[in-house]
Amino acid sequence: MSLRARGLAALLGLTVGGLASVASAAEVNVYSARHYDTDRALYDTFARNTGIKVNLIEGGEDQLIERMRNEGANSPADVLITVDAGRLWRARDAGLLQPTKSAVIEEKVPAHLRDPEGYWTGVAKRARVIIYNKDKVQPSEITSYEGLADPKWKGRLLIRSSTNVYNQSLVGSMLAAHGEKKTEDWARGIVANLARPPQGGDTDQIKAVAAGEGDVAVSNTYYLARLLNSSKPEEKALGQKLGVVFPNQGDRGTHVNISGAGVAKSAPNRENAIKFIEYLVSPEAQKMFAGRSFEYPVVKGVEADATIASWGEFKEDQLNASIYGRNNAEALKITDRAGWK
Repeated sequence: MSLRARGLAALLGLTVGGLASVASAAEVNVYSARHYDTDRALYDTFARNTGIKVNLIEGGEDQLIERMRNEGANSPADVLITVDAGRLWRARDAGLLQPTKSAVIEEKVPAHLRDPEGYWTGVAKRARVIIYNKDKVQPSEITSYEGLADPKWKGRLLIRSSTNVYNQSLVGSMLAAHGEKKTEDWARGIVANLARPPQGGDTDQIKAVAAGEGDVAVSNTYYLARLLNSSKPEEKALGQKLGVVFPNQGDRGTHVNISGAGVAKSAPNRENAIKFIEYLVSPEAQKMFAGRSFEYPVVKGVEADATIASWGEFKEDQLNASIYGRNNAEALKITDRAGWK
């Protein structure tokens, strides 16, 4: 860039990423850690409906949070979108989000799926369930997360690393339910029952169960839905070998987590940011989330995709999702002590 061009960029308040750091009546700058075609379709529809252009920056969760921290008060970010409430809690804890008041969000999104002080809200939901091999396991054999630590599952359990935020949030929910001692005992039971050392993501765990490397696995629901809707016949065939258990239906309910969004602390287009997030919880947007990404809608009355709906309705844990983040540090200590790598 020439000196003249650099000077012009400075005057216009442009960042290296090309987003305006000054307010624009017709723009919203979105930092997103979700990389789905579904989301781009949502943004295009929002722009057509409102005339507000969506400027999108995509990246990894930690990358975007670090970028916002480095940009400080000059950040052009209006909205941060990421997966897992634990990550949204980190962004809030780092001072990167601001509280907002929205009657639309409060009316549509259940309280346990949004920050109690309005720093972020869930826009889509996923359940962390137990996947089992239909040829080897009856669903009545495993009805709770606690049951995964039973010695009868020794050498039969598959689960990804404790370094993954999905499992950190699950352990955080166990901490809230049982306290430190019982949660650590449970984590040690998980380690003792592993069919192999943790490796890969949720898809790798459920494929391994279908292939007979283990009998049960822990996974978010949408991973199995993707297999069942794959264009590859061999992946569909694997998915059809598997069943779903929604744990803890007799007590607190199944652990659920979110994809969520919050307004950036220094948002130059604050009102547009709020409008954008309100759109994400509209019936139109919720249908797109449910129908294309295989997540559950957070708004009642919006139907889930047929695949995940076929597994039936379930009772979900009403623990506020912000607690997953608050318990994250302790959860990591517990899994480290338990040897859950």
